[in-house]
Amino acid sequence: MPRSRDTTAEADAVQLAVLRRMTVAQRTSLANQMSTAARETTLAAIKARHPDYSEEHARWALFRVVVGDALFKRAWPRAPLVDP
Repeated sequence: MPRSRDTTAEADAVQLAVLRRMTVAQRTSLANQMSTAARETTLAAIKARHPDYSEEHARWALFRVVVGDALFKRAWPRAPLVDP
């Protein structure tokens, strides 16, 4: 059974084999690249939804998405609570 509903079992097996051959450093680098891409995609979506936001406000919105409201309010108590 594939780990993803949109992937065939054969493709899933190939992907898993490739990941298993990677070194820890390679897997860490890949995870970092994927995390960066996710943040960039989220920031772009926020900017598309809120074209009036400054770069700073768009980043505050991104931080809210990444850490959640409770932690955001504790970490940046004076930051504006802009909608993501």
